[in-house]
Amino acid sequence: MKIAVTYDNGNIFQHFGKTEFFKVYEVEDNKVISSEVIGSNGTGHGALAGLLADQDVDVLICGGIGGGAQAALEEAGVEMCAGAQGNADQAVEAYLKGELVSTGANCDHHHEEGHSCGHHEEGHTCGNCGGSCGAGPALTGRNVGKTCRTHYRGTFNDGTQFDSSYDRGEPLEFICGAGQMIRGFDAAVADMEVGQVVDVHLMPEEAYGMPDPNAVFTLEIAQLPGSGDLQAGQRVYLSNQYGQPFPVTVTEKDETTITFDANHEMAGKELNFRIELVEVK
Repeated sequence: MKIAVTYDNGNIFQHFGKTEFFKVYEVEDNKVISSEVIGSNGTGHGALAGLLADQDVDVLICGGIGGGAQAALEEAGVEMCAGAQGNADQAVEAYLKGELVSTGANCDHHHEEGHSCGHHEEGHTCGNCGGSCGAGPALTGRNVGKTCRTHYRGTFNDGTQFDSSYDRGEPLEFICGAGQMIRGFDAAVADMEVGQVVDVHLMPEEAYGMPDPNAVFTLEIAQLPGSGDLQAGQRVYLSNQYGQPFPVTVTEKDETTITFDANHEMAGKELNFRIELVEVK
């Protein structure tokens, strides 16, 4: 079995038709045994389904996806689980456990109840990384442009771990300098030697950027059917004017209004990584 995920910076890229990379997972006995990142080679909406079919992909996990692409995937025999967000590796693990939260149509595996409120005011910024991913001068180093496999452990300043490839038992694979990773991680790996271990401290500007105040917005509950049941702190999906889902966090709610934050969950946070370069291809 093969599962493909629209891929960007270790996370699920939110626009299927514009994805530049897929991470493809080989699964046996409901466990991931290998994975690789492949490029879409500039393939447009109509041909991406064929690209996945050529890779013998059985399941696609993605964010937003249009009706034409959904039809093409169905014709190609690729099962689709849309509306997913967050870390790609963790999404695949959740899918295999039957725990993937999805608001997308045609998610035939299993998903918990989600909220697709079907409304988003124009003009709000809903980017995943506060505009920092891939920003800044071009990277230089021996590994730039090469496929790197790294183990890593990520922690906040208080020592709390937020992610670890060691716990998953599978190194992270990406093309260094291609914008698949947050810039600070890319920069750390750019000139490492295989077997080397480094500790890096990233300021928000090198990670997921600073929170954008324009990404926090308040709506009337009456405008969003089903939003009356939401609670502060809950992570849900709204849909933009194109019907594409994007994740938000409920920050406040009263009797008539509800406030959402569409910033990345780690926007504004300093991050620490211990990175081990396992292989360079």
